[in-house]
Amino acid sequence: MVFRNVIVCHMVPGSEQIVGGVFGHYDQATRPQDLGVIGRYLLSHHDLYIHVIEREQDPRISGQTRGLPAFQKIAEEIGPYVTPYPRYWKNPSDSVAKEFYHWAPDGEPPADTTLTVIVGRIKPGAEPDVARVFGESDAGSLPADLGVTGRWLYSIDDVYVHLLEQESSAAEATRDQHGDKPAFGKVMQDLGPYIEPYRPERWQGPQDSVATAFYRWQARD
Repeated sequence: MVFRNVIVCHMVPGSEQIVGGVFGHYDQATRPQDLGVIGRYLLSHHDLYIHVIEREQDPRISGQTRGLPAFQKIAEEIGPYVTPYPRYWKNPSDSVAKEFYHWAPDGEPPADTTLTVIVGRIKPGAEPDVARVFGESDAGSLPADLGVTGRWLYSIDDVYVHLLEQESSAAEATRDQHGDKPAFGKVMQDLGPYIEPYRPERWQGPQDSVATAFYRWQARD
């Protein structure tokens, strides 16, 4: 099972190519895998920057807690485009979202999976209620119906981030069809008091809450 950290910041809209280029350069020039980092996704959603860092093991267990190679150089180069999100921000660790729910089915996950990142706004203090809604749903048949192989929920300030991992074939088959399943509609209804779209005025359906990936790196050794 891959261990993931999620970093959330503000990002200047339209700067994806520049930010992705910085990471592309340093991921090639350095070896993040020597510090236990085996992959990363960079995504954007309106004015948000979302950085999903993948490790083979929780760094608190592995002891590999150092930051990325050339962290300071990367921070300086993306600084004009990526800035802290939380109002309480004092240091880089304050940009790391807190995981409050995780679910995965029994057994080994399939080799071919797709990760979707869903973003919204969460009512302050609503994490236990959101975890309860998903706990009840994940105890039923909906995850299997949708080919879900893992789910991780995070929050930071008023931002909600949902990492949804699915079998790739199931993800493609069910794209834009979740609304056809009554159980999915119930989850959306039950989440209503706690979660809302990040930009409600631009939201027309669940796909409008999906962040757009603009950079992907995976260690090859």
